[in-house]
Amino acid sequence: MRTGLLAQKMGMTRLFGVDGSHVPVTVLKVEDCEVVAVRTAEKDGYTAIQLGVGPKSAKNVSKPMRGHFAKAKVEPKAYVAEFRVSEDAVLDVGARLSVEHFVEGQFVDVTGISIGRGFAGVMKRHNFGGLRATHGVSISHRSHGSTGQRQDPGRVFPGKKMAGHMGAKQRTVLNLEVFGVDEERGLILVKGSVPGAEGSWVRIRDAVKRAAPKDAPYPAGLVAAGAE
Repeated sequence: MRTGLLAQKMGMTRLFGVDGSHVPVTVLKVEDCEVVAVRTAEKDGYTAIQLGVGPKSAKNVSKPMRGHFAKAKVEPKAYVAEFRVSEDAVLDVGARLSVEHFVEGQFVDVTGISIGRGFAGVMKRHNFGGLRATHGVSISHRSHGSTGQRQDPGRVFPGKKMAGHMGAKQRTVLNLEVFGVDEERGLILVKGSVPGAEGSWVRIRDAVKRAAPKDAPYPAGLVAAGAE
């Protein structure tokens, strides 16, 4: 099991396949993705790699995190996250990962924070149909109707679909195909949509429900020494 990548969602566009088919893709940008720390089973109880991505001004970084980045001898990062890895896939601190870590045609899982919608009603949040538009219904056309039974059980069951806070939750989309990789501009093009607003950070990993491609670099696709 190898590490994933951290990327920034730039938005969606469309491309065309070799057969002229229309393909909607999400553009993910990987900028200065570096190994910030390594977790080992002997010291931490598990094996993982902590990655950081994106530039951030040192004055906007807390003092503990400035020390954390200084220890790794890397520039302050805008977003930091960990990936569990196998012991033979551990990378050195300071190693830089390339977008060629993923290959065209492979499947990936993308995790991000969904767009926050605030307080939403049941028709928007749970796709309820609402009440009738006539026959005595007034004011409450978009309400959810009854929420329970009578004196028995005399309560509303936990998990009942009702109005409430919508979005702004971690979500993972499985089995998205990598349509293309642009190493020069640091872009990964993924078929379909991924969670999150434009400019948000996402985590990309090898699909857990698909076999890893044989031509994917192991333990990771690294930026060549001296490359800009």
